[in-house]
Amino acid sequence: MDEQTKQNYIKAGRISAEALEYGKSLIKKGNSLLETTELIEKKIYELGGKPAFPVQISCNEIAAHFCIEEDDKTIFDEQVVSLDLGVHVDGAIGDNAYTIDLSGKYDDLVKAAQKALEESLKIINVGTELRQIGKVINETISSYGYNPVRNLSGHGLDLYGIHTNPTLPNIDNGDKTTLKKGMAFAVEPFATTGPGVVVEKGTPTVFMLEHKKPVRSPITREILKEIETCEGLPFAKRWLTRKFGAKANFALRELEQLGMLHQFPPLVEVNKGIVSQAEHSILIDDNGEVIVLTKI
Repeated sequence: MDEQTKQNYIKAGRISAEALEYGKSLIKKGNSLLETTELIEKKIYELGGKPAFPVQISCNEIAAHFCIEEDDKTIFDEQVVSLDLGVHVDGAIGDNAYTIDLSGKYDDLVKAAQKALEESLKIINVGTELRQIGKVINETISSYGYNPVRNLSGHGLDLYGIHTNPTLPNIDNGDKTTLKKGMAFAVEPFATTGPGVVVEKGTPTVFMLEHKKPVRSPITREILKEIETCEGLPFAKRWLTRKFGAKANFALRELEQLGMLHQFPPLVEVNKGIVSQAEHSILIDDNGEVIVLTKI
């Protein structure tokens, strides 16, 4: 990894951390989920980054991939709220998350994910096996009386790649693959009151351009150009409807029919268990130094 790329990762991580702290300050009873989402995305640009994916604010049994639409009137009330955001600087990504309990009932659930993240960071180094990270996360969450979400995981971070190898499990899955110099990745524990499995449920509002093909409709061609400005990273339907109105829905349908898009439906705990999340991004540089990119 060259020095400029390393510095881009460091900058992206710093902006991600600052945007997360700003977002946490907005998650209060009575505030609009939509307005909060858009203010955080605006802050990312103001700080000198770009969203690596749409800001996601998932509540209660929703673990991930929930991105609000522009006509949604939801306000914060008694939810357990997970804020997950990512920033890129010339493709180098910082990704982090934090959970806030507005109900006052799930303080230990929030602590379980946060403590699991803290404990896992203590063992991360060149040569650490992926299974060891999962073992620490599982044992920590279980010590609070909750379950890790087994089919969600941490992930590698590549240039313009938000979910790449390695996969960092939240349980001991037996993977003896080791961490190496030059790796960037996110550790992402999820704790739940349910059995610890998520399923896809609901209408996707987050997409990613996977395959480019010729399109016939002038409307779709126009909107495809806008999608291409995301440089292969995920985008929100809301971003398109805000700019193009109902034409965006037509274009997305055509792109889906052509097999050009990857959809990200919301991920919901199978028994509607309440979910908490914590996340940091880490870089192991070419000298073997472990840098927690998103830690202020």
